[in-house]
Amino acid sequence: MSSPVPSSLPRWRKGQIRVLATTRVLELHGVQFVHPVRKTEREFSVIHAHDWVNVVAVTPNRELVLVKQFRYGIDGFSLEVPGGVIEAGEDPVQAGLRELEEETGYVGTGARLLGQVHPNPAIQDNRCHLVLVEQVTRKSAQAWDPDEEIEVLTLPVDEAYALAHAGEITHALALNALFMFSPHWAGMKARS
Repeated sequence: MSSPVPSSLPRWRKGQIRVLATTRVLELHGVQFVHPVRKTEREFSVIHAHDWVNVVAVTPNRELVLVKQFRYGIDGFSLEVPGGVIEAGEDPVQAGLRELEEETGYVGTGARLLGQVHPNPAIQDNRCHLVLVEQVTRKSAQAWDPDEEIEVLTLPVDEAYALAHAGEITHALALNALFMFSPHWAGMKARS
């Protein structure tokens, strides 16, 4: 996906890729790039991972479904929207519905894509798809992955935004999801 804003900068040319490390969740690649004008050639480290999905789930009472879980990278707990890995060939909206139900037991209607972001384009090649699901209700028990333990909570939308502004929600992709949902929330409030 390229930027819709034109650039006068020359585009580096991509060369060979070599796998430096393979893990359960990602591959680390060494990727050769050549600058077309300066002829500078460098190998850059690129994290290759599956695309992800994050879900903004809104209840009939206009509450957001949030999850709190231990995150190994920060060695602490994180409050965020539900989400996870999109399986190869899986539609992002369907993946969002699957992840929502697995992590929280909630299902809903009107699922649609809010947008997509690059989690960290400096070093990663994947995207995170942001999905909105409305009228969500608890239908089933949670079905966690083997390393997951997830606390589910619902908060009024404005309260969730207040937590985000206060620095209580720090997961960048959860904040992206809330940012993309903001105009929809403004429209929902205006209709009431």
